[in-house]
Amino acid sequence: MSQASPKKHLKSQSAFAFDASATTVAASQMRNALNRLADSVEDESQKHKFEGEMDSFFALFRRYLLDSARGNTLEWDRIQPPQADQVIDYGSLPANEDGTKYLNKLAVLKLNGGLGTSMGCVGPKSIIEVRDGKSFLDLSVRQIEHLNRQYDADVPFILMNSFNTDEDTSTIIKKYQGHKINIKTFNQSRFPRVFKDSLLPVPKSYEDRIDSWYPPGHGDLFESIAASGVLDQLIAEGKEILFVSNGDNLGAVVDFPILKHMVENDSEYIMELTDKTRADVKGGTIIDYDGSVRLLEIAQVPKEHVEDFKSIKKFKYFNTNNLWINLKAIKRVVEKNELAMEIIPNSKTIAIGNSDFQVLQLETAVGAAIRHFKGAHGVNVPRRRFLPVKTSSDLMLVKSDLYSLTQGRLEISPLRYGGAPLIKLGPHFKKVSDFQARIPHIPQIVELDHLTITGNVTLGKGVTLKGTVIIVCEEGKKIDIPKGSVLENVVITGNLSILEH
Repeated sequence: MSQASPKKHLKSQSAFAFDASATTVAASQMRNALNRLADSVEDESQKHKFEGEMDSFFALFRRYLLDSARGNTLEWDRIQPPQADQVIDYGSLPANEDGTKYLNKLAVLKLNGGLGTSMGCVGPKSIIEVRDGKSFLDLSVRQIEHLNRQYDADVPFILMNSFNTDEDTSTIIKKYQGHKINIKTFNQSRFPRVFKDSLLPVPKSYEDRIDSWYPPGHGDLFESIAASGVLDQLIAEGKEILFVSNGDNLGAVVDFPILKHMVENDSEYIMELTDKTRADVKGGTIIDYDGSVRLLEIAQVPKEHVEDFKSIKKFKYFNTNNLWINLKAIKRVVEKNELAMEIIPNSKTIAIGNSDFQVLQLETAVGAAIRHFKGAHGVNVPRRRFLPVKTSSDLMLVKSDLYSLTQGRLEISPLRYGGAPLIKLGPHFKKVSDFQARIPHIPQIVELDHLTITGNVTLGKGVTLKGTVIIVCEEGKKIDIPKGSVLENVVITGNLSILEH
């Protein structure tokens, strides 16, 4: 027994030495490859920016290698639900509008790097039409413009674009010239995808094909806003707080109680959380980790504890990605190189020539930065502040009579007796164009609890849905719901095609 321990110790030392050696070799090969990429940039102004991005990528890559060697999961026994002072209930904040006096300190940023490809659209997701001919971007601009007019304020509106969305967005925002709104834009970084087997960059030169590169997630916000000069511009203009949200979250509007609470409590970072439902079990959540507040994502959870992570009883909230961050604090953590956000390895398959290759994208999430800011905590907000549109099911919800549109804000109908219904549309509705063809007129759903539609189904004009409605069309068949139909607590299957007389 006494001789086994030294052997085991020597074995672990040997494994550690091997991991360290392999990590050093991979890092050295990556550094050389990135230098060659930088040498391929001919324009000097582009070269300086590109070299900065490659330095940031290399730092991320080295951390990924180290995480891979020692494991990326947190120690489950040290993870606890947040303490009382780490998550504050929104209802405890003063409900009056005293926060309006702090509007001069505020800037609003929308994360605008995503494309609408998952919904079958071309171009930035923010230009998808949502309601009354208005896109996500139109509604966001309208909100800030109305805010500035109503309170005689000058709240800047900022878009963090990616190389995928910048050109289209720059063209679109020209139509807002002359409006009472100051729009600023900057691009997040452009990082090289990495071959999964060799851990070397996919691109061979700066001008290499577009799918060789990727935008590295919204955790890149901090370094990119600083490098762009926009951060210093905002601070020079007297702005102190940045309200950040996803471009597709129509519930993320400026909130005076949270603004007031942040200023008067000298918090550098506030994350809006909302109650977790069974539809949100994979969403990141705030935890207490050895007495400090952190964001826990499902990728960091040991496999044997994934079901515990999904528990609504233990982890009651999830991250909406509505964030309030102090601008001078951003400047401090970037300049002092204090950020070390958890890395999210994202696997993709791309075609090169006639072959498919497995590649990695190393990404970070802006919410993971919470542990690097002073006085950081969560605020548990009502569900109305989380209205993302990720699918056609979500799009149907925000287009419906459940909401009315007022000055760019969606307000739930006073006739609604509870939260939003659960809508699940099948693969036939995945693309926005297919959704619009099958449901050209949005049904009335104020009294709907749950809707599931799968298969070759179309809805006519003036349909009303109530309670639980399930429509399942079998392969090779068709179901047409005629105009004016009222469906309440029904299950429809098989084949149904009603001719109008």
